[in-house]
Amino acid sequence: MKIKDIRKLTEEQQEKKLKELKLELLKERGNVEMGGNVKNPGRIREIRRSIARLLTIKNERERKK
Repeated sequence: MKIKDIRKLTEEQQEKKLKELKLELLKERGNVEMGGNVKNPGRIREIRRSIARLLTIKNERERKK
């Protein structure tokens, strides 16, 4: 996700997206650990970056309060 897309989301939507991404990351890592076929090797990196972006925006909003 892009930063500008994340900023457009409400706090509830951001939390929901964060949970979805963490679950997806867990599934992807589990698939790799079991020796499964990885469809898109760069997806794990992309998910991790999106999670970091979401957490960054969340912390920025908390500091403004």
